[in-house]
Amino acid sequence: MDNLIILIGNNLSKIRKERGLSLDQVSSLTRVSKGMLSQIEKGQKTPSVTILWKIASGLKVSISELMKNNQSHIEIISLDKSELLIEDGGRYRSGSFLPFDADTKFEVLKMELEPGCVHRSNPHTKGVKEYVLVSTGCLEMEIEDAVYKVCSGEAIVFQGDIYHTYKNSGNELVNTFILIYYPS
Repeated sequence: MDNLIILIGNNLSKIRKERGLSLDQVSSLTRVSKGMLSQIEKGQKTPSVTILWKIASGLKVSISELMKNNQSHIEIISLDKSELLIEDGGRYRSGSFLPFDADTKFEVLKMELEPGCVHRSNPHTKGVKEYVLVSTGCLEMEIEDAVYKVCSGEAIVFQGDIYHTYKNSGNELVNTFILIYYPS
C-alpha cells in the first residue's frame, strides 16, 4: 500500500509539472485543498477514492493514470530471419525489427541488399521522415534527382514523402536499419 501511495504522489506531481500548474491551480481545478495535494505528492497522505476521482476529473485523466507504474519496460528483441520479406529473387530482404509504437510514432525496419540490388520506394505519407543507418557495406541512396553514398557506420536522414531508391553497387552485402517516423 505504501508503494501505491508514493506512486500516486509521483504521478500527480509529474502530471502537474508537465502541465506547468501550481498546487493552487490544481486545487482550483480539482476542488481538493492545496495542503491535501501537497501531502499526496509527498506520499504523506493516503487519498480516498473520492479524492482520487476529484483529482482525476479536475485534471482530465483516468484514475489508472494516477496509479500507473511508470517503471521502464525492458525487452530484448531478436530478428528472426524467416520473418523478412524477400523480393528481387532473394537479393532484397526487409522486415519489421521494432514494430510501430503509437506513443513514439516510429518503427524500425531491417533491410538487406545483396550486391547489384536496387529497391525503389514510393513516397510515404506527408511528413514521414526516414533515418537509414548502415551497419555493413555501402548504400547508394537516390533521393529525387541526387545520389548519396552512405557507408558502414554512417546514416542518412531525409523526408520519406518523396521518391527514393536504395541501391547496392558494391561487392558486399549492405545491412541497414531504417527508423521511420510518422508525425501523426
